[in-house]
This record gives sequence, C-alpha cells and structure tokens, in this order.
Amino acid sequence: MSAVASDICADFLIEAREILDQLGEQMVVLERDPFDRDGLNAVFRGFHTIKGGAGFLDLAPMVQICHAAEDRLDAARSGAAPLDAVAFDGAQQAIDLLVDMLQAVAAGMSPAQAPAEVLAALRAGMSPHASAAPAPQAAIAQFAAGDGIDDLDFEALLDSLHGAGAVPGPVAVDATPVVPAPAPAARTMPARPAAPAESSDHTVRVDVRRLDAMVNLVGELVLARNRLKTIRPRLRDDDLDRAVASLDVATSRLQSAVMTARMQPVGRVFARFPKLARDVARQLKKNVELEVVGADTELDRNLVEALADPLVHLVRNAIDHGIEMPDARRRAGKPEQGRVRLSAQQEGDHVAIEVRDDGAGIDPEKIRRLAVDKGLITADAAARLSGEECLQLIFLPGFSTRDEVSDLSGRGVGMDVVQSKIRELSGLVQIHSEIGSGSRFAIRVPLTLAILPTLLVEIDDDVYALPLVRVVEVLSHAPGPPLFIDGQPMLDLRQEPLPLLTLRGWLGLDPAPLSVCTSVVLQSGEQRYCLAVDRVRGREEVVIKALPSTLRGLPGYAGASLVGDGRMALILDVDALLRTGLRDGVHGPGRLERAR
Repeated sequence: MSAVASDICADFLIEAREILDQLGEQMVVLERDPFDRDGLNAVFRGFHTIKGGAGFLDLAPMVQICHAAEDRLDAARSGAAPLDAVAFDGAQQAIDLLVDMLQAVAAGMSPAQAPAEVLAALRAGMSPHASAAPAPQAAIAQFAAGDGIDDLDFEALLDSLHGAGAVPGPVAVDATPVVPAPAPAARTMPARPAAPAESSDHTVRVDVRRLDAMVNLVGELVLARNRLKTIRPRLRDDDLDRAVASLDVATSRLQSAVMTARMQPVGRVFARFPKLARDVARQLKKNVELEVVGADTELDRNLVEALADPLVHLVRNAIDHGIEMPDARRRAGKPEQGRVRLSAQQEGDHVAIEVRDDGAGIDPEKIRRLAVDKGLITADAAARLSGEECLQLIFLPGFSTRDEVSDLSGRGVGMDVVQSKIRELSGLVQIHSEIGSGSRFAIRVPLTLAILPTLLVEIDDDVYALPLVRVVEVLSHAPGPPLFIDGQPMLDLRQEPLPLLTLRGWLGLDPAPLSVCTSVVLQSGEQRYCLAVDRVRGREEVVIKALPSTLRGLPGYAGASLVGDGRMALILDVDALLRTGLRDGVHGPGRLERAR
C-alpha cells in the first residue's frame, strides 16, 4: 500500500469510527420516532459515507453490509417498508459488525464476511422485488460503476465528515411508540443539536505524536519559567522583573493554546452510550431513558480515551444494578421507565462527570454484610464503618452483589477497575446513594495530565507535591498528644474526628519540634484525613515525570517533578498514603485547637 493510500486508510478508520459512534446514537433516537425524516436521512447518509470509503479501499464485506442497510433505510424513506423492531435490531447488529470490521482493518487483517442472519434481518419486511444486498465482489463492482470517487474527492469528503450525519436535535416523543418493540428499550436524549459542518479550509490533521512533543516542550518551558520566577526576587533588577513577567504571560498563553489543541469533547465517548444503554436495557427487559448532558465539555485527548472503560462500567451498572424491573417500579410508585443521567461540566482546572440513576439505591447494610461474608473485611472492621464508608466497599476487588454470574455482572470485577483507572488519571470517584431514590457516581479528573496543579509541602529540606484536586483545606493546630478512637489517632476538626497521619512518620523520620503544626486535609474516596507536614509552600503547576528507578514500585509515590527552585519534588499518592499510614500506625502530634 502506498503512503497516500495508507494515509487515506488511516483517515477512513478514524472518521468511520466517529460515524459509527454517531450512528449508534442516531438509531436509538430514530427508534423513538421511526417516521422522523431528518433522522432517517442522517442515518442513511452515515451508512452511505462508510460504504463509499470502504468501496474505495476495496473492503467488500463492509460495502455489502452498508448496502443492505441502505436498501432497508431507503425502503423506509419511500414508505414501502416502515422500520420495525426487527429492522432496528438488524441495523444495530450491522453497526456492531462494522465496528468489528474496522478493528480488523486497523490490525492489518481482512474483515470477515457479513453473517447471513444480519443481512436477513435488514431485508425483513421489504418487498420481494426490493434489491437484495449484492455479493461482496458484486458490491465493489457496483460501487466502482456508480459511486466512484478519486483520491482528492475522497480526502475532501473525509475532511467534511465531522459535520455530516450529526446527531439530530431533541425529538418530541409520544407516550406510546409508533412501532412497539417486543421488549422495552433504552431511550436517549440527544447530547446537543447538530452542528454545521466545519469547512476543511479551517482544519488540518496533525499526528497526535506531534502534539505530544509540543506538550513536552511546553512542560519544559513551564519548568524554566518557574525557575526564573524563583530566582528573580534575589536579583532585584527592574528590567529582569519586566522580562520575566512578560515571559510568564507568554508561557501561560502558549501553554493554554497547546493544551487547547489537544482538547476533545467528551461527546466522542458519550456518543457510544445510547446504543450501549439500549442494548443492555433490551437484554434485561427494562425500560430505560438515558439523558446525556454536557457532551461538549472538553478534556485532554488522552483523558477522553481513558475515561471510556470506567464510564461503560458505571452506565452498565446503573442499568443492571440500579434501575428496577418495570413491575417493581410500579409497586414502588415510580414510572415504569427508569432514568440514567450522564453529565459532564468543567469546574476550574478539573472536569466533573456524573452517572446518576433513579433506581433502588444501594443499601449500605447489605454491602456491609456481603463484604464480611465474602471475607473481604472482618466483622469488627465492618461494624465500625459508617454508611458512606460501607458504600466504598463496592470498590474492593472481588466484591459483587449478584449471586449468579451473567454476561453483564456477578464476577466481582468492574467497580475496582473503575476506581483504579480514575486514580491512574489523578482523579477521584465518589458514591452518593439513597435507598429507594437512586445513586450518583461522581468522577473528578484534571483537564490534562501533562501539567498537574499541586500543593507543595516540605519535610526538612525536601519538597513533596500533593495533587490539588485532593486537597480540601490547610490547617494550623497546636502540638500535643493526639485524640485516639479505636486505637487510631484522630484530629478533631470542628467536631468531626479525622484520621491523623504524619508525613515525617510515613517517611520514617523522627518528629521535629514545632511550635505550630500544619496539616493538609485530603480526600480519599468518601473519606477525609489529615496529613501533618512541616511547612506548606503553596500552589505550583508541575510537569509529571517518571519516578527515579530507586522509587519505582514503592507505594505512596505517583511521580516526580522539578519545582521552581530547581529541587526535585516527589508527587505523593494520596490513597496509598492513607492505606499504608493506617496499616503502619503512622500518627501525628496534636488535637486541633483552631482552624484558620
């Protein structure tokens, strides 16, 4: 394959995947109103565009299945064969097959032939005289004869695909569907109306590796700027002050511009969930509406991709574990149709993502009992947990509330993967639940992982960095013997006892004589704790670097960086600090007298 052909193939794979994500959502919306002309045309255009690219690249099985979908949709557009439940199921299966075929092409393999049953489902309900999907090679020949395009046309087409077949706007839905399905299905509220296609003159494709290199260079520039800002007060030169101030502004603007270039809307991930919700709801015979809010919220590209798997687990669990069966909802006085809400919004230099349902909620006592029965926690330890702390037990590896293993749940994996993945992203996941009313899973992650806002603290002459997203507040308190509860040293913060750890003790250092103790209140899951330090230096943006080889694999360290004065700062893992600190009995010096 020539370099030009390889580039075209790579572009096709990217754009076809985006179109398929849109098609999954569009089909769910269209299923609510099968006679929506605009929605029908948008879906038809999506399949037609993929067929064109697949034909150009000689991917016969993809052309065949797209042609079959086109024929069925065209029959619906002409009124000859309105779409029914069988047709919608066939179209969704076709989308799944096309995704698998794209993965095969990306791996350098030829896509498998389309199963006859899927083609039959697409042809069901059509007139016997309607055109059947041609055989693979015949499909290629037909495409070449009637729909041929040259290299330049195809590249221009790919450049315009971002706006083609966008998600239609909200559609009014009748209480009774026009074409009832044999089993209830998930409904989806679209993320946002379609946006106009963006001119190819205003966009350019850039290899993500080039953007990564730019981010790394900007990171080095940020380190140099921080170093200059630290040195400047010692030199006391007005010209230098003005130059450093100008450099500070320019560096901040460059950093913002480069980070913006890497940003992508979370809608790229959210677009997959309407189809997921529909498929899970139909499999479980539940009636579910998925509402998507804030799909245009932007995140670093790497974070958008990394959030896909955790969100799949949360949305699937909300439907599987959270939403009740229709008859159970009726008995509880709820509408038969359950609601799952997936939302995102930017909060400063972080993004908050929530998965909320109006289901049965999580019973903390049941969680407590199951954790003890499964041997994940001792009975004594479980008895001391509050209701909120009990909810955190679902993140333990091997925990499951299901007695039977199914395709969806029961194996004790999933939620621990969610928490582990979010922690890898320097984020936080919290659970809020009310029995009978539903549950809310809240995720908070930084906008980017390249440059991390931190709070710098000191122990002797060493500097340590705490992710700012985990910092609740900074306290000053008098030294003295700590308050103990069940053998655990605590700090009495406004009548709320918090576990007290010392960073000196965790590091294995002797206590230092201090007239005033400084502690940082940190958030780990639903639990807060105090970490006593010698001094707090303040906030600073740091560039995350790999740990020195001597520290790799040690618990409690998440990375390293250089700070403004040129010293290396170790970035601490807030969750590992709490786990190892409580295990080793690392406690600190005092009871809070007054918070400032």
